[in-house]
Amino acid sequence: MGPLCYLQDHYTLPEAGGRGVALALMERAFAEADAAGAPDVHWHTAENNDAGRMLYDRIGQLTRHIKYRRAG
Repeated sequence: MGPLCYLQDHYTLPEAGGRGVALALMERAFAEADAAGAPDVHWHTAENNDAGRMLYDRIGQLTRHIKYRRAG
């Protein structure tokens, strides 16, 4: 298994919506991952993040992974 990049807590302000800010952040993350020799970039988002998911559906591939955390 080679290097990979995992993005966590990727947010933009609501007023930045529709201005290409989120796309620019993702493109920069992809470029940094490439420069570090990590061709695999992974991230997760909330199921109800409709605006983010529209972008992610264009630039990424939805996986079948489901996230769990410890109960209690």
